[in-house]
Amino acid sequence: MRGVSSEPIRTVIPPGTVAPDFDLPALIGGVKQRFHLREQLSKTNVVLAFYPLNWEPVSARQLVEYQGQREKLSPRTEVVGISVDSIMNTTVWERDIGPFDFTLCSDFWPHGEVSRSYGVFREANPLAGASERALFVVDRSGKIAFSKIYGLQELPPLAELLQALRKL
Repeated sequence: MRGVSSEPIRTVIPPGTVAPDFDLPALIGGVKQRFHLREQLSKTNVVLAFYPLNWEPVSARQLVEYQGQREKLSPRTEVVGISVDSIMNTTVWERDIGPFDFTLCSDFWPHGEVSRSYGVFREANPLAGASERALFVVDRSGKIAFSKIYGLQELPPLAELLQALRKL
């Protein structure tokens, strides 16, 4: 991906805004189910980790890091990975690089609808039709407490995420 900037290309939904609700096909504990944001928020804070595509090296590193640091994240929040790939593709990918103890959602159909609602759907190349790499921390009240877009080749710093979670 030569020439891909590591700088964010636009802003996202700002903190203090009510997070758009959604219901998506998901892998939860390796089992295909549905994930509904509002239902999860009744239990805990949620980190929405949008990543461009499955089978992409930085996305794999990001999710493997979240699994490896699960004990630092799980007392504070539930991590939910979201990509525009199909749930079948996500299932195979998770079996290849996982298993994961957190939810992986498929924003495949209608294509990128949730990514669009959060302002992170890529309309232009590179990777048009995928989502940005972005993080949203949603508190139990349903409001966004942290939001940031990262470059396609940028691994979001875990320390930054943990700092955002400490503020909840």
